[in-house]
Formats: sequence, C-alpha cells, structure tokens
Amino acid sequence: MASSLSENNEPSGRRPTWAGIDLAALASNFQIIKGQVGRDVKVMAVVKADAYGHGASQCALRLEQEGADWFGVALPEEGMVLRNAGVAKPILCLGGFWEGQAPACIRHALTPVIYRLDMAEALNAAARDAGMVTDVHVKVDTGMGRLGIRSEDVAAFCAGLSRLKNLRVDGLMTHFAAADEKCLDDFTAAQLKHFNEAVAIFKAHGFAAAHQHMANSAATFGHPETHGNMVRPGGALYGLCDTLPAGVDASALRPVMSLHSNIILLKWIQAGEPVGYGCTFKAARRTLVATIPLGYEDGYRRALSNLGRVIVRGAYAAVIGRISMDLTLIDVTEVAEVALGDKVTMLGRNGELSISAEELAQAIGTISYEITCGVSDRVPRVCVT
Repeated sequence: MASSLSENNEPSGRRPTWAGIDLAALASNFQIIKGQVGRDVKVMAVVKADAYGHGASQCALRLEQEGADWFGVALPEEGMVLRNAGVAKPILCLGGFWEGQAPACIRHALTPVIYRLDMAEALNAAARDAGMVTDVHVKVDTGMGRLGIRSEDVAAFCAGLSRLKNLRVDGLMTHFAAADEKCLDDFTAAQLKHFNEAVAIFKAHGFAAAHQHMANSAATFGHPETHGNMVRPGGALYGLCDTLPAGVDASALRPVMSLHSNIILLKWIQAGEPVGYGCTFKAARRTLVATIPLGYEDGYRRALSNLGRVIVRGAYAAVIGRISMDLTLIDVTEVAEVALGDKVTMLGRNGELSISAEELAQAIGTISYEITCGVSDRVPRVCVT
C-alpha cells in the first residue's frame, strides 16, 4: 500500500500510522549475504509472506536491481503478484501449488516445488497441453518433517518422475530444521548427508539438476558447507537476526522495517485512576497519558500490554493498559515538551534510541519474523531509499 509523505517524512491525508521500509538497508543486507557466499553461489531472495511483512513487490524489485538470481515465495498467488509488478527473474513457489493451479504456474512462468507424484502428473499434463517442457524443483525431506519426499522414497519417486516427459528437474532442495542451534549441529550434518545421498540417486536416474539448495539464513551464515550452488536467505535480508546461530557476527545487517504513529490525544489522570480494558493499569501518580491510533489489528501485539515501550521525543515511554484493536496508550509524564501530533516510534530507531523486532519478540516469547509479518495490510508501507 503506497502513501505520500509530508515535509516531516510522515504520511499525509490519512491516519498517521505507517511502517517505514528502508530499501537501502535491504540492498546493503543483500550485498553482505552475497559477500558471505561468494560469486559462484547464487542467491534466492525469499520474499514470501509479503517479504516477511515488508512489501514483496517493492522489495523484490530492489533486490532484482541488486543482483538477486531467484525469488522464493510460498504460494503461486504470491508469485503472480511479483510478475504483475514487473519482476522478471525466476520465481520458485516453495509450497508447491494447489489443485487447478498448474496452468497458472506455467502461464506466469513460476517454477513450483513438487513433493508428490500426483502434483508432478498434474503439472506434466498442463505442460503437455501448452506444448512445452516446464521446470520443477523437487524437495527432499531430510528431517524437517513438513514437505518433501522422505529419503527412503527418493528412488521410487525418481522412477515415477522419469515417465513424465514434459517436466525438467531444474533443482533439488531440502530445508534445515535446526541450523541456528549449535547444539544440534550433528542433526544438520545428518540432513546434509541425506540430501547428498538423494542428489546421487537423482543423478543415477538421469536427473542432473542445475540447482542444489538447502541453506536458509541460519545455514547461510553458520554452515558454509551447506551452500550448494544457491542459498535461500529470508530473515537476514530484512535485518532479522535472532534466528542466526550463536556467535555469528550479524552487526552489519540493518533492520529494514520501522513502525510509527502520532499522538492524537493527551490527558492527565490522577493517582489511582485506571486506563484501558479490564482496568489492568492504575496510575501510581498523576500521569500524562497519550493515545496513539495503532492497535493489535495493525500488528502491535496485545501481549505487549503493560509491557512494551515506545520512543517519543528521544525518550522511552511505557505502554500502559491493554492494547486495543485500534488504539494504544502510553505514559508520557517524563517526556519533556511532549505535544499533540508528536511522532511515536514503536519499532525502529529514533535519535539515539531504538526498539528492535528482536526486543519485542523476546518480550512476548516469539521470534522477530512474527513481529514484522504481523504488521497488517492496513498499515501503509512507506519506502525510503
């Protein structure tokens, strides 16, 4: 969702709540990742889930300019959005496709991941009808337990696939379950071993896949032996680092998203007065309360009630009371010269202070990915370059 900016770099003509998307930071993060893997390894930029909440189209277009080789989406629908935005590079549908979508995948030049023979047969039929041979990537389940062919079934799958003449196996892939956990390095090593064995079986059946990829952000930074000839970074592209292995220096990666609103009401309450649903906060002193037009429907998690903090005029201010669907209350008693219309930073940097997605995630027992993915569609993404 696009938005115009005022002289203060804030949206004009609409509710003063927005997410800033720093495309220069995104580009910098991509180049750091490219330096990490070297020139001979391709980079598939994962932009599924609307680029982890950052806006898939604008992020993909910038990453395409930076040299991304492929893009990874979860759904064909997401791939179609990128094509309609003008993205030209190959797009991999990591979750495969749904019944009836095979012709659309071919029409939009989307490469699906397959992990069942009936999927392969449906795509083969659609490709035959279109008079062409279409590419697929095959996923092997080496221990994640979600999608993929189990290692012991690879040979039988290859035998079935060999009958389908309108498919070309362009890639083989797997996904690591615990590449971010140093204590589970043996498990990651076993997954890599199983994958290499599967690659050998495919080769023995005449499938020479051009792309072999398995490394997510954690493996990209923590397990260079897993790079294959293409890596699939996701969170690290957006400066989200809490799922990288311990000991990895990610200080050069920069957060891409910030989240802001403005104060729309200021009022004094007396000691002992409650605020918000359930009266869960009672003022211990005379307190200046600010209301901001952002709530849990916007993705500012209700679990941060009486727990979160924001930045106003270079000072931290506590979230007080329960966060509502559309509104949040903060204590600005100690914020010097606070005024109606002041900018409030819920996520990101303001002056010398900052609030990271990792901080918010840790406070409520989740990961940074869920914080940025949770910022809803009604919050406009305002891109800065």
